Amino acid sequence: MTRKNALVVRGGWEGHRPVQATELFLPFLHSSGYTVRIEESTDVYADATEMAGTDLILQCISMSEITAEQLAGLSAAVEAGTGFTGWHGGICDSFRASSDYLHLVGGQFATHPGKEPCERQGEAEDNFLPHTVDITELGREHPITAGVGDFELRTEQYWVLHDDLIDVLATTTHPARTWQPWHRPVTSPAVWTRRWGAGRVVVTTPGHSLDVLENPSVRTIIERGMLWATRTASAS
Repeated sequence: MTRKNALVVRGGWEGHRPVQATELFLPFLHSSGYTVRIEESTDVYADATEMAGTDLILQCISMSEITAEQLAGLSAAVEAGTGFTGWHGGICDSFRASSDYLHLVGGQFATHPGKEPCERQGEAEDNFLPHTVDITELGREHPITAGVGDFELRTEQYWVLHDDLIDVLATTTHPARTWQPWHRPVTSPAVWTRRWGAGRVVVTTPGHSLDVLENPSVRTIIERGMLWATRTASAS
């Protein structure tokens, strides 16, 4: 079996546990035939030689910043066939100041609505709401989500701003509650793919905490997403 090269890039806001979260998926990568390199910053994105030999990037960097040189290296690698994937804020709330990064990924975290104000206690759980992740018709046939049924979570429910170049495999709907300023339910993509040049991008929005990442449906989607995003023969 020809081994693939995976690059795990992690850091940013510690609240998303970038080290512990990515460690959950290292055994899967190793057992799936990947050689894994781990970097604690985005400096590696500016290394053209390293990026050219990378088949898959798993990124877990919430917020933070990226230089123009680093972003150019990341974008060039994806366009040339390197897969790019991640979950939650580690991929769709990264590098808020970079519109070019948003253009690459296709969707950006806007908010996660909270509980009714009278129920809030000033803790992270104020933003944990029960919600459903619904697999779309496309998702029911896509290799990443085929056979995964709709599932329930109680965690942050991401509201995402996005364009229509993404292929949505799962959605989640934010109801219009009396204390919120919007007037009708809003459906956001929860899992999507994006073709970018010869590369494949996969974004999974659930994943705020380790217990969510260990949810069987979430974990299956992330693991399958890594395999699907990996550089294909036609992109080699």
